[in-house]
Amino acid sequence: QLQLVESGGGLVQPGGSLRLSCTGSGDTLDYYTIGWFRQAPGKEREGVSCIRRSRAIIDYADSVKGRFTISRDSAANTVYLQMNSLKFEDTAIYYCAATAHDLCDYRLFVKYWGQGTQVTVSS
Repeated sequence: QLQLVESGGGLVQPGGSLRLSCTGSGDTLDYYTIGWFRQAPGKEREGVSCIRRSRAIIDYADSVKGRFTISRDSAANTVYLQMNSLKFEDTAIYYCAATAHDLCDYRLFVKYWGQGTQVTVSS
């Protein structure tokens, strides 16, 4: 059974950077499409970025394009989300999730979720 653990969240000033990690256990993340999601207080959860199993397709929400980068490290069984030029509105709990579908459709992430890591952008 795949399990996911996020890490790397924290408090950062506007314009700063953080790198989030999503580490898998129980199975190999290369077999899954991995998505990053976030949920801010009082808002619905939204898909932020996705990297397909095949790696050929990567998706970003418009709000993070040009600032966030998703990548895989197969040896570490980890997917990263590099977040640069952070803004106040990036404050949220960030979750990673996995699906066996080779599609970046955020509705397909149902079964495998991490516990989340808090990102707070504040001056």
